[in-house]
Amino acid sequence: MSEAYWQSVMQTGKRVPPDRSLDESTVELVEMLGHPNPRMREDIAYPLLTTWLSQGVYDELLSGLGNGIVPGLRYGLGHDGDVSVIRRSYSALMLAEILGRDNNEHLMSSATVLEWGDLATSWYVRELDHRGWVPEQGWAHAIAHGADLLAALARSRHFGRLELTVLLDVIADRVLTPTAYVWRHGEDDRLAYAVMTLLHRNALDPGIVEPWLARLGDGIQPPRTRGHLETEWPSPAAGNTSAFLRALHLQLALGVQGRADLRSDAELFAEQPAHRADMLLAVLDQIRGESPWLYRPTTRAKPVQ
Repeated sequence: MSEAYWQSVMQTGKRVPPDRSLDESTVELVEMLGHPNPRMREDIAYPLLTTWLSQGVYDELLSGLGNGIVPGLRYGLGHDGDVSVIRRSYSALMLAEILGRDNNEHLMSSATVLEWGDLATSWYVRELDHRGWVPEQGWAHAIAHGADLLAALARSRHFGRLELTVLLDVIADRVLTPTAYVWRHGEDDRLAYAVMTLLHRNALDPGIVEPWLARLGDGIQPPRTRGHLETEWPSPAAGNTSAFLRALHLQLALGVQGRADLRSDAELFAEQPAHRADMLLAVLDQIRGESPWLYRPTTRAKPVQ
């Protein structure tokens, strides 16, 4: 259908069009999630799909809707700098919304969510196109949208300690993987928020989190000598890792606001992460290690034997 048709749907309260089947409308809107024109995907397709989702239109079709979107994560995977990233990125963003609905309403099976988790993490660590804002095409934002998807998975009741540990490792893989892109559009904050969601589950103790942080710290502490070219250090990946650790420290220190789907399973989440003080110190250790000449050294208290 034409853009004018969908604009008329938007202007009449975003109701499901009565002159077409839901299946027909949905297929077209899902296709529009990969449209290079931001008006089509950001102003029409995404708002309509998320509105119908929140209204329960898809509650009995939720798994099928997600299964129809998941292939978009593989569309053009391995390409960098072309329009295919938009379909991958907005497929991830839409899957995050679908998982949020399941987190609220408990509509899907564990098998489905775990399968989507495998596909999502496989895509995320292999995504090469890290562009945020793209002239003429609007937001690509695959790193940020992927972080939102991981956060939605972390909120899922279907994810236990093992799956949450895998998500933590995937985030480290994503942050540390060499890239030519410096994250400039809040990707570090979105990834840190995904980690905070994991930590609020209180399923991961310091014995898991602190070695994970040390691995990130290793990525920003390679040997440096005088005379390196400006472009040699920090590498984009090292700069991204540093920014991510600082964002995580700030969110641990200030706390983050929950979401409606997080509160719906309140028994899974704590108001503050357990071992928060220890985790704050562990993050600071990595930040301090990046520039030991700058920060005053401190001694962490040892646990009483």
